Order: sequence, then C-alpha cells, then structure tokens
Amino acid sequence: MVTAMIADIQPVLDMRMQLGECPIWHAAESALYWIDIEGRTVHRLHVASNKHDSWPMPAQPGCIAICASGGMVVALRSGIVLLDTTTGQLTPLTDAPYDQAVMRFNDGRVDASGRLWLGTMYEPRDRQDARLFRFERGELQDTGKCATVSNGPSFSPDDKTIYHTDTTSHTITAYDFDVDAGSIFGGRILKSFSRDRGAADYGGRPDGGVVDSEGCYWAAMYEGGRLLRLSPEGDILRELKLPVRCPTMMAFGGDDLRTLFITTVSKDRPPEELARHPLSGYLLSMRVDVPGQFEHAYVP
Repeated sequence: MVTAMIADIQPVLDMRMQLGECPIWHAAESALYWIDIEGRTVHRLHVASNKHDSWPMPAQPGCIAICASGGMVVALRSGIVLLDTTTGQLTPLTDAPYDQAVMRFNDGRVDASGRLWLGTMYEPRDRQDARLFRFERGELQDTGKCATVSNGPSFSPDDKTIYHTDTTSHTITAYDFDVDAGSIFGGRILKSFSRDRGAADYGGRPDGGVVDSEGCYWAAMYEGGRLLRLSPEGDILRELKLPVRCPTMMAFGGDDLRTLFITTVSKDRPPEELARHPLSGYLLSMRVDVPGQFEHAYVP
C-alpha cells in the first residue's frame, strides 16, 4: 500500500466552504464544478485562468451533473432543477419525492446512457429511510436500494458495476449493472469499515467516491483524514493522508484527468479540529499517477 504525504496536497482557492461536495470536471469547459451544500451555492472554476463563478441556490443542493443540452442539473432539497450557467436561471425538472423536513438529495453521478443516479439522506439517521434513485429523461424512479445516508454512486469503466455507499453503515456495495436497461441487481460488499470511533482501527466512514480508469474505487473517509484507493475486489491499494479530517468527495480533472480535486467540510467541526487542520472546508488538489474517467452528461 502506497501512502501520499500531506505536502503533496494543495488548496485550489483561498475560500473556505461550509460543506463542499460533488466536484465534477466539465471537460468541454476545462472547468471544475462543485457545491457548498450548507452555503447553498454552486461553484465553477476555470482552472487555467483561475476564473471563479458561483450561483446561489434557493435550497440546499445535494449534487450536480452536466446537462447534455447545456447548463447543470442541480438536485436541491426542494427538487431537481436545471441551472442555466449563462443567465443563472433555474428551470424546475421534478419535485422532491420525500418529506423535506427530514430528507434531502445527496451524492449522484451520470451513467454512460445519460441517466443520473442520485441518493437521498435521512437526516435523523436512525433508520434506512433514504433511497437510491434513477433520474431518466425527466422521470425519477426509486431503485429500491435503501440507505440511511446514500453516497458514492460510481461506475466501472466497462459499465458492468455500480458502486454505492451507505455512509452510516460504513459500507460500500458493488452491484451488477446493465447500462442499456438501466437496472442494478445482485450485490456484494466491496468494503466495510469499523463503526467504533474508539477502536484502534477506526479510520473514518466512507463518504463520496469515484472510479478511476483502471477500475479502482476511491473512497473519501469522512473523519478519517484520508482517501483510499480500493481494487475491484476491495483491497486497499493506496492511502492518501490529508491535511483535513473530513473529506467528502473527489473528482479527476485537468486535460489528462490526473489532477484529483477533493472537497472538504468546516461546518460543525470542533474548534480544536479547525485550528489543527486550517484547510478544513477548502477545495484541495493533488496529482495522481492513474487518470480518472470522463464524466457523462445527463440527457434530458
């Protein structure tokens, strides 16, 4: 197992977010998009020019996706909308299918056929009332896969596997995937992690994830201060130690897809943690050896 040093990882912008999430590399624009959930904002950075744009949202965004017809799909607590990144206009696509008092949309990703797979999180966190949804051509469908906090949907390079995380149960599951039919079936535990925060082997709980071009799944270990690169069999191939305790998600970007962008959290973290880890809440980046995959666009 290879471990990266903290010195290899740098902040991208001098800007602290409350709850950074869902970074997406938009190859056609050579730009990175991401969200600040608690800050209710969608962000964009054109990396070469360092030009930063942002759009305030009327509710908490849970995830975003590139739209094939232009703009960005944004899954808000109140429902899914299309953001026109030229005018800032929001066009409703579908309402939220849950009680907004206790639920919101969370992490998502688009498959090779243009469907957006996105989950929800059940905020009381005392039972598995969250779901994994499929958003296809404007129709939102419940896949029947349950979680407490749905996270990390991502696809293998051959489109035969979809990975899905339930952060609260500290478990990453791999399902068989039919990309033509848009169906998932089977299911095996890719990796489970200790839930005992006082245990010697506690290394955080899996949050967002992404698959690289070699088919390995990268998991952001919230409260573990690290990223893990897992083989398709669940073996830990690499550990990246971070200068923050709570990473949330990653994206591969840059012209060669070898820049790893990492979103992090500052909201509700203890003052002593923020003092010890002053980059908490920042967007971070580092170079990696194995490139990622291009992000697909949602087809409306």
